[in-house]
Amino acid sequence: MEVLDAILSRRSIRKYTDIKISNETIEKLVEAAMYAPSAKNLRPWHFIIINKKEALLRLSVAHPYGSMLKIANHAILVCGDSEIEKMEDYIVQDCSAATQNILLAAHAMGLGAVWLGVHPRKKRINDISKLLELPKNIIPVSLISIGDPAEKKQRPKRVIPERIHFNKW
Repeated sequence: MEVLDAILSRRSIRKYTDIKISNETIEKLVEAAMYAPSAKNLRPWHFIIINKKEALLRLSVAHPYGSMLKIANHAILVCGDSEIEKMEDYIVQDCSAATQNILLAAHAMGLGAVWLGVHPRKKRINDISKLLELPKNIIPVSLISIGDPAEKKQRPKRVIPERIHFNKW
């Protein structure tokens, strides 16, 4: 899939079939994440791959919008390490870029995925940190649900010409 086509046609997919995704495929998604840009090239991220049904079910309860995790094959928790990057704002930016790379790679590989926001919601951060036994220096930023898509969504019209400005407002 061409990059521009992947960007323009990617959609949040919340329904999955029961077809299993290989660990090698998930590892390729994490590899794509690790090629995201980051402030000062510090790459402060860590990735937790969740592939056990029990853990996915617990996460579906811990995240208020995570019901699709009940049927997902995998999830990836994208976290930032405050010992690598001291500024939390940069951690969020770096991990968000990594998250987008995962979403685009998943779509290009024919998978369905959806970004579940964790940061800056303190309850979500605390609940997920406790559930996955994260050290204090590890900040969960996003959770990505992944599976074989059981739905296909049309490309919406998203360009709003009135919001495009040249050289000044």
